Amino acid sequence: MENIKLYNGVEIPVNGFGVYQVSKEDCKGSVLAALRAGYRHIDTAQSYFNESEVGDALKESEVERKDIFLTTKVWIDHYGEGKTYTSVIESLRKLKTDYLDLILLHQPVGDYYSAYRDLEKLYEEGKVRAIGVSNFYPDRLVDICRFVKIPPMVNQIEVNVFHQQIEAKKWADKYHVVLEAWAPFAEGRNNMFHNEVLTRIGQKYHKSVAQVILRWLYQRGIISLAKSVHEERIKENFDIYSFALSEEDMAEIAKLDTKTSSFFSHQDPAIMEWFGELIAERRSKE
Repeated sequence: MENIKLYNGVEIPVNGFGVYQVSKEDCKGSVLAALRAGYRHIDTAQSYFNESEVGDALKESEVERKDIFLTTKVWIDHYGEGKTYTSVIESLRKLKTDYLDLILLHQPVGDYYSAYRDLEKLYEEGKVRAIGVSNFYPDRLVDICRFVKIPPMVNQIEVNVFHQQIEAKKWADKYHVVLEAWAPFAEGRNNMFHNEVLTRIGQKYHKSVAQVILRWLYQRGIISLAKSVHEERIKENFDIYSFALSEEDMAEIAKLDTKTSSFFSHQDPAIMEWFGELIAERRSKE
């Protein structure tokens, strides 16, 4: 597996395994299957409600903790100086580990500056090896990079062939922030797995559309976070190093960009209202 080096020298595997919307029942088995397939980068979040199951898998796996890059994300209901710190300590307990490789603020909503100061404290104390943000648009990313003590090392955002985030990548590169792609397959929306261009490229290399997408992200220097509960697909998604896309392939995929989210926009006021509703809804699950 290939790694990308963050600006603080920490190396992060480019091929990550995410557990968003993976049920508690399936989570442990999926993470163990991912580790067996060769994954060494596992991504979860407080709001996924499966940190404990991820921790169980890490404890049961024969792969040593030091060889696994583990990420979780702070949910907006836990933003606030002191409050964020306490929530991360609780995440460590659930994940059954004494340190995190990466901690992110999940959304650019609410008092994220106070929350970020807690991430800086955790980093300085050695409880986390790297800190960053998630879903920060270029203007919000530049804002936080310019006005914090320890700039974010990672920004996890939606990136797929229909929403290629060219502008976000430009600004992230300028500030030495590594991009991670959530929903690289856009949950199959817009008929992605049957797209004519991706299918044709996959046939040329005897690879699946999913493998073409993950390889495309890798060649752009973007970390991918693929998800599956099926062991064969997990193995397939990890196999992206046995082929390379040509410049012509990359150019063809570039034409698919619609510059539009397959999900929602953080710049939509209605979405901001929705986040407020989510807080109340998710509190009831804890």
